[in-house]
Amino acid sequence: MYQIIQYIKFLVKSTNQHGVHSPFVYNLVIKCFYDKTNYDAYKHILNYKKDLIKNKTSIEVTDLGAGSQVMKQKERSITSMSKNAGSTIKRAKLMYRLVNYFNPDTILELGTSLGIATHAMSLANPKTKITTIEGCPNISKFSKTNFRKHNLDNIDMKIGDFKKTINQLSNNNYDFVFFDGNHQKEATLNHFETLLQTSNNDSVFVFDDIYWSKGMTEAWKSIKQHPKVTVTIDTFFWGFVFFRKEQVKEHFTIRI
Repeated sequence: MYQIIQYIKFLVKSTNQHGVHSPFVYNLVIKCFYDKTNYDAYKHILNYKKDLIKNKTSIEVTDLGAGSQVMKQKERSITSMSKNAGSTIKRAKLMYRLVNYFNPDTILELGTSLGIATHAMSLANPKTKITTIEGCPNISKFSKTNFRKHNLDNIDMKIGDFKKTINQLSNNNYDFVFFDGNHQKEATLNHFETLLQTSNNDSVFVFDDIYWSKGMTEAWKSIKQHPKVTVTIDTFFWGFVFFRKEQVKEHFTIRI
C-alpha cells in the first residue's frame, strides 16, 4: 500500500524530457532513458533471464539485507528468485543503456543476486572492470558459475557482508555504483557515506527501490540533500545521483 500511494504521488509530479531544462539531464533522458534502439545485446539479456526462469535448482539463501517482500523461505528455486527478486528485462535493458551511455571504466555493484544486471553491464562494455558483491555464499557460487558459462571475463565477484567489503574497497575509484542489496535506511546511508570517497566528479550512483519502504524513501531524501550531491533523478524504481560541480543543485522526477 505504501508503494502504491508513493507511485500515485510520483505520477502527479513526474515529467518527461519537456520538463527538463538542464542540458546534461535532457541528453541523458533523450539519448539513454528514451533510447528506442533495439540493441543486439537485448537478445542475450532476454536469453540470460529465460535460462534462469527454466532453472529448477534450489539453493539455501542467506539474507543479510532487508530480505524479500515476496519470498520468506530459506530454500528457494532459481526459477522463483529470477521471477521475484531478479532485475526485470526492462530494467536490465536500461542498465545496459546506462553503461553504454556513461562508458565507465570501473563499476561497483552491491547485490549481485542472480547477475541479471551484472550481465547487462558486462555486455554494455566488456572492457569495464566490474566489481560485484553478494552476501549469500550459495547465490554467489551460482552466479559466478553462470558468468563463466556466458564468458563474462570482466567481473570480479566478492562474497561477504557489504559493510566490511566496501570498507576494504574505499580507497578505489568508481565511475558507476549500483546500490541493490540492502533495502534498509541506516545501511543505505552508511554505504553511501563510505562510497562517497570512491566517487569523482563524473561518477553516477544508482539506488534501487527508493520507495521500497518509508525508511528507504527517508534515506533517498537524505542523500538528495547531501552537500556533495548536485543533481538527482527520481524514476520511482531507481534513484540517480550525480556529483558534477559544474551543475546547479537540482532534483528531477522523470517517468521512464
